Amino acid sequence: MSDSTGSPALRVRPRVRLGVLAFLGYLAVFYAIWIVNGIDYARVGESEDTLLRWYVSPLAGGLVVILVVVSVLGWWRPSLRDRSRLPRSAWVLPVLMAVVAILNMVFGDHSRVTPTMWLFLVVGSLLVGFNEEVVARGQLLVALRSRFGETGVWFLSTLLFSLLHLPNVFFGIGSLAILQVVIQFGLGSVYYLARRCSGSLVPAMVLHGLWDFSTFSSDVPYAGLTAPFLGVAAVVVVVVLLRRDERRAAEQAPVVDGVQRT
Repeated sequence: MSDSTGSPALRVRPRVRLGVLAFLGYLAVFYAIWIVNGIDYARVGESEDTLLRWYVSPLAGGLVVILVVVSVLGWWRPSLRDRSRLPRSAWVLPVLMAVVAILNMVFGDHSRVTPTMWLFLVVGSLLVGFNEEVVARGQLLVALRSRFGETGVWFLSTLLFSLLHLPNVFFGIGSLAILQVVIQFGLGSVYYLARRCSGSLVPAMVLHGLWDFSTFSSDVPYAGLTAPFLGVAAVVVVVVLLRRDERRAAEQAPVVDGVQRT
């Protein structure tokens, strides 16, 4: 069955409230597990025990929520794929972010990381890349596109993604969580570029997982120092490209009875 545009019909028609409820449902389970396990965010990468209880376990719980909710809604295909793409030149920032993450790992001191810790780091990073991208730049984009233009979709989805880090105020890093929220808005814009440049959510998942793997496994500051600059650049690039697309769409809109229709 297809809709009027020829696209496969979705099981549940996208609505903003459904996307936000799915987002909040994921966060409720994730943070509930954190609270039960006594999270201290600043110590997540400290040991095998902390990685298991504060990294892998809450993400595994959140994964269950995502798999159930997105399957019930039937939004997998539009969550994972985009028809339109941004110019390939916008790949520069996602690639640069990946390079910084790799350098962060290569030059870090991994002497304290045990084989079991490496396992938990890999599993947790795969989960965080999948979970947070599907919930924030996957199903949430599907929901927001039912009501907003793409600039609004980018802004609102990225804002919600950044705000999911705000509760860290209560989980061990205090007011630094506010700075984290600001930085994550910028990094979320890099992940948005990775999705829109490729037409797939997978590159954003990989980049997100790589970044978190790098920051939790390494003690060098390259990632933290470059993150604000990457973020600012990404926000500027996204705004410029989306406004250009909006102008192009307006110019190509049909004229009916002397009035241009958009």
